[in-house]
Amino acid sequence: MDKSATSARDLAEATPATRDRYVDLLRVASLATVVLGHWLMAAVSGDGIGNLLALVPELQILTWALQIMPVFFFVGGFSHALSYRSLERKAGGRGVYAAFLRARLRRLLRPTLVFVLVWTAAAVAVQAAGRGDGRLSGAALRMVTQPLWFIGIYLAMVALTPPLLRLHRRWGWGAFAALAGAAAAVDLLRFAAGVPYVEFLNFAFVWLAVHQLGFLRADGRITPATTGLPGTGGLPATGRRTRLLRPAVLAAAGLAGAALLVAYGPYPLSMVGMPGEKVSNMAPPTLALLCHGLWLVGAVELLAAPAARLLARPRVWRAVVAANGIAMTAFLWHLTAMLAVYAAQLALGMRLPEPASAAWWAQVPVRLLLAAALTGLLVAAFRRFEAPAPAPAPAPAPAASAPGSSPRAAAGTTLCLLGVLGLSMTGLGGLFEGHTATLVALPVTAPAAIAMALGGWYLVERPAPPRSVRLRG
Repeated sequence: MDKSATSARDLAEATPATRDRYVDLLRVASLATVVLGHWLMAAVSGDGIGNLLALVPELQILTWALQIMPVFFFVGGFSHALSYRSLERKAGGRGVYAAFLRARLRRLLRPTLVFVLVWTAAAVAVQAAGRGDGRLSGAALRMVTQPLWFIGIYLAMVALTPPLLRLHRRWGWGAFAALAGAAAAVDLLRFAAGVPYVEFLNFAFVWLAVHQLGFLRADGRITPATTGLPGTGGLPATGRRTRLLRPAVLAAAGLAGAALLVAYGPYPLSMVGMPGEKVSNMAPPTLALLCHGLWLVGAVELLAAPAARLLARPRVWRAVVAANGIAMTAFLWHLTAMLAVYAAQLALGMRLPEPASAAWWAQVPVRLLLAAALTGLLVAAFRRFEAPAPAPAPAPAPAASAPGSSPRAAAGTTLCLLGVLGLSMTGLGGLFEGHTATLVALPVTAPAAIAMALGGWYLVERPAPPRSVRLRG
């Protein structure tokens, strides 16, 4: 514990003045909000696992604040833009793509694949013992991998960052407008023309549009002026009204757009998926969810100045640095912790109250504390897999790689993307029965999805051997 605290302190003290600390806070806060939302939405009873928002529809309006995943993708776009540009400057252009993929995916895939392998071993053991079809165990095996969808989408964003950055450099807001327009066209074809399967295109258009907003932030186009505050990247003081206006307009337009689409269009109120609903704003994403993302991005940008003042305090910044070092591990294991709390109640013979009843609500604080404590234990056990790998020995051109390395890394990323998305859909139940789910119009099993993810990771982590080439710079 002392070692990790010291490490966080050292990293915090070494933070350059140009670093935008607010981005780090948003990354941690968005994942923490998702974790809290999952803990609150799970309505476990003796009959299995349900959704609190389906039982109490009045609470669905809360998803307009708790569905904060667009903020994570927005922050990802900002970080990806800065990282790729930095590699371009260092390497002179050669081998940048492969180096970028490896650098961005290393800390993401290692803890994810460890999580998958541990849960796969547990699933095999449970089903071999004939206990995989229980109400709680069966539901757990299905749902524990569902949050992996976001990692699959994030992998796609990383892979598409270079071409989308080129579009951004040329068109700026126009590139975002093109993606948003494509998302609107998809919904028009889906709901007005009834074109089958077209809605799945919005997995790309909606989330990439939000990601594109991160590029715009990296250029200071939607960032309010916070000059003079530590950790804001040193934005210029000129144009203060313009910079403050854009986030406000973005938030107002997004909120108004989402409200109008929900009120007068075929879109549900909830910004997360509900069991049994004909239309979901999440799977696949809709124009309403994109408007929701715009409102969230504008809202968090309006809070940048007060947040920067808070993050200037050493203790606060150290806490954010420490949390960033374990955020992905906590996200991966938070459902495991929650399920363990309910399993312990059943094992001790405790009666599970009816979800949404007075007794159920009374137990919420205790369940949250226990789930947080168990998540902490799991983080302590698995956090080393999220730790950054040791830096390689210096080389004349660190980011350069042999010809063929970039295609190899891209192929590996694609396999990882398909494997992770496939596993989020199949779950880990029915391993011995060959349970399948449909991924991009093709059936996939959990073992096949796991094999794709592992094979892709190998290609990303073990690039093609270097060849004798002439390097620039």
